[in-house]
Amino acid sequence: MLNYLAPLLLLCNGLAAGVLFGTQLGGFPYLASLPTDRYVHAHAFFGQRYDPAMPVCLIATVVLDVVLALSGNGTGARTLFALAALLAAATALISVTKNAPVNRWMRTIDPQNIPADFRDPRHAWGLWNKRRSLLTITALVVNCAALGLLL
Repeated sequence: MLNYLAPLLLLCNGLAAGVLFGTQLGGFPYLASLPTDRYVHAHAFFGQRYDPAMPVCLIATVVLDVVLALSGNGTGARTLFALAALLAAATALISVTKNAPVNRWMRTIDPQNIPADFRDPRHAWGLWNKRRSLLTITALVVNCAALGLLL
């Protein structure tokens, strides 16, 4: 079973970590540098590109980690898979409660007609994005360590 699940786990966790790492290196710094109208437009554009793929990768990571934690060999590897599942689940929780709602909201705002009471979400969104990036990257490192114990 490990021969089939391990590559899929690394693919899903690696894609999620890579996307979030990319947002830390370039995506968010770019968004943070834009004037408000261009920011609203760019955030809506990015949000609709990543939202369909990221939940699939994160949920698959959690499920695969749980399966490997429950059915894997070796206490050390099983413990690490369980830890990685918790890290990925925390990422998903942050995504669902903090980042995705802002992404959806940004798609409803007309960049040409920004409301007078617009509250710029960049600072808070960026902090939550940094947290979920660190969690997902850490989950990938933990998953690699778990697989290393099994090789």
